[in-house]
Amino acid sequence: MTTDKNVLPAASMAHAPLHLLGDVAVLTTALMNVESVSGNEGAIADLVEAALWAIPGLVVHRDGDAIVARTQLGRAERVILAGHLDTVPLPTAAGSRGTVPAVWDGETIYGRGATDMKGGVAVQLAIAARLAEPNRDITFIFYDHEEVEGSKSGLGRLQRNNPELLAGDFAILLEPTDGTVEGGCNGTSRFRVRTRGVAAHSARAWMGENAIHKIAPILARLAAHEPETVNVDGLDYRESLNAVSIHGGIAGNVIPDFCEVEVNYRFAPDKSVDQAEAYVRELLDGFEIECTDGANGARPGLLHPAAASFVQAVGGIPKPKFGWTDVARFSALGIPAVNFGPGDALLAHSDNEHVQAQAIRDCLSALTRWLGGELGS
Repeated sequence: MTTDKNVLPAASMAHAPLHLLGDVAVLTTALMNVESVSGNEGAIADLVEAALWAIPGLVVHRDGDAIVARTQLGRAERVILAGHLDTVPLPTAAGSRGTVPAVWDGETIYGRGATDMKGGVAVQLAIAARLAEPNRDITFIFYDHEEVEGSKSGLGRLQRNNPELLAGDFAILLEPTDGTVEGGCNGTSRFRVRTRGVAAHSARAWMGENAIHKIAPILARLAAHEPETVNVDGLDYRESLNAVSIHGGIAGNVIPDFCEVEVNYRFAPDKSVDQAEAYVRELLDGFEIECTDGANGARPGLLHPAAASFVQAVGGIPKPKFGWTDVARFSALGIPAVNFGPGDALLAHSDNEHVQAQAIRDCLSALTRWLGGELGS
């Protein structure tokens, strides 16, 4: 669905309009105060879209709860700034501070989305409002359904429905990186490894075969596995291969005839999903294995001239991204991409999720300098 610029979304009236020219940290809290758990992004998407409409010179497009806004200045290079609007579910534990609405404690902002990734989204919006004449054309992408299975991804939907809107020379995903450029990302794949036995009454266990006991060699191989560290284009990506869940048994007096362990492999971006699957199958040879999910990683993308100039502008030593992010989607399109945003990724999804207000301001300052602007309105 594409929206025109003559009618404001009705849902945007449920919250106060976003003020893009004030303190970007305050803008972050305004975004955090709109509950946007995956599947419930409509209200925040309405607010973002309405704010973008008010900025002269932007061409705005909406697809579901994903919004794309593009400058059309005829620059020699186009940069993509992307971020997702959704969060993981709110915490339920008593005393949790990672909830909605946001809470200020001095210069620390607590609440769901503080690090993942309302600060990054606020920086995108602030740049859109402040830089009328950036030195590069900019595509701003705000999308839904990042925190759930990839088949629901708003960025994936944009790619299918309007791939021309994702065209660019270099992409920055404003995921939390503690203000450090993180190049590329590891790939990820998931497997179900099964054992089968014969059910019997537990009082006559010799009549059956215990499928849970048969899982022990699988766990032993995984425990003994030593993950590799692979250098890809100058960055060291540490891999991991782990059991993440196990299921088996039907009752306290029955010998189980079935057991299943779920395995997650995080692999360096020098491997494809197919190569990762072959690696796991070789390690767990002799067992029944089903690959249930997989996504390629992304090479660092730091060799592109735009990436090199960005690293020089923001400073610091680039690091690898160990978790999977949507830089992989841009990489698959042939667009070099890096992660760069405010907040500590280790706090994402936690009951204590928080971000330093100054980290958001510093991120805005760094990107503004690189894009040829001056900090301020």
